[in-house]
Parts: sequence; structure tokens; C-alpha cells
Amino acid sequence: MSSQPDWATYIAQMEQILALELDDARRAELLTQFNLIAAMAQPLMALPLDDRLEVAGVFHP
Repeated sequence: MSSQPDWATYIAQMEQILALELDDARRAELLTQFNLIAAMAQPLMALPLDDRLEVAGVFHP
């Protein structure tokens, strides 16, 4: 089982990388949104896949 991402650290790192200055309210809203998105994606991410299943299709012209 994987651990939960540290979204607060991720947001802080992205602020530095993108040279953004977020106020506390925007930072808190981003944290809320990241947690909601992660919660919505969790059932899909937990879906077991067959080992033989290709991750992505390959286009051959």
C-alpha cells in the first residue's frame, strides 16, 4: 500500500519552481482541491490491472 502524497510540500515546491507567490487562502484552496482530486482518483488507481495489459496503445501509421 502506498502512502498519501504530501500535497502541502508539493504545492510549496511548485511555488518555488514556477516563481509563484501564493497567499495562505489560495494555498489552502489548492490543498483542498488536490485532496479532492486524489480522493476521486483513488478507486481508479486501486483497480487491479492484468500484468499483460499494455499501459498505452501504440499508434502504427
